[in-house]
Amino acid sequence: MAKLAFLGLGVMGYPMAGHLQKKGGHEVIVYNRTASKSAQWAKEHGGRSAPTPREAAAGAEMVLMCVGNDDDVRSVIYGDNGALAGMKSGTILVDHTTDSASLARELHANCKPAGIGFVDAPVSGGQAGAVNGQLGIMCGGDAAVFARAKPVLEVYAKSCVLIGEAGAGQLTKMVNQIAIAGLLQGLAEAINFGKRAGLDIEKVISVISKGAAQSWQMENRWKAVNEVKFDGFGFAVDWMRKDLGICLDEAKRNGARLPATALIDQFYAQVQARGGGRWDTSSLMHLLAKD
Repeated sequence: MAKLAFLGLGVMGYPMAGHLQKKGGHEVIVYNRTASKSAQWAKEHGGRSAPTPREAAAGAEMVLMCVGNDDDVRSVIYGDNGALAGMKSGTILVDHTTDSASLARELHANCKPAGIGFVDAPVSGGQAGAVNGQLGIMCGGDAAVFARAKPVLEVYAKSCVLIGEAGAGQLTKMVNQIAIAGLLQGLAEAINFGKRAGLDIEKVISVISKGAAQSWQMENRWKAVNEVKFDGFGFAVDWMRKDLGICLDEAKRNGARLPATALIDQFYAQVQARGGGRWDTSSLMHLLAKD
């Protein structure tokens, strides 16, 4: 059992922190910008809440966070009330937020002089993966620090792998999002084509999902795409646009060409313009079926 702090109780962080408290048997104290959410979590899971990141981190062996973006991370880590102000030498900071690789390297550099270990550990698997404790966690950092953190992370992981040094986890998440964007656009176009050709899409999927076209997105999202219904589940378009923006910014730095990703990002911008910012990312079909 470890004493842990968890910062950020959104759709991902809320169940992840819950797994640490109940399934992992750890002592967890949480912080959330909206205090009522922290109080709700503490009542539901039996842990404790703190009014600031610093107070949540004080005395914790490991501080984990899952917030919105680079600015959100800095707001809970730095400053007089930030988590770093409450952490001591020998502790570990784990960032589950999908943010930039440059921020991961910055955090690693700022933690090291204080004797604090750092792991960038973005996740894949969506809300369902968080709720079911079946996330894929891609990590960057020092091997010795990762080895200490891994038993805690495995409480809600299906896979937890150290990819490389600080920033490698975030770069891997970018690879993940680039691949997903392409898969979803392909799935939307394929199903739209099949429907306009008069095919029974359920039968089509039953065949092609057993062959080379198979993917997690196909198996889990084909019904939503076919029915053009995207409310109340999955990974939101707003979040995907944030992630693809990170990918495109990084590509400018490393020289990678992402023509399809840039185009699909603009398709998502059109979905947002239709009021679909909170729809699942499979809503690319909306642009094809309702043109």
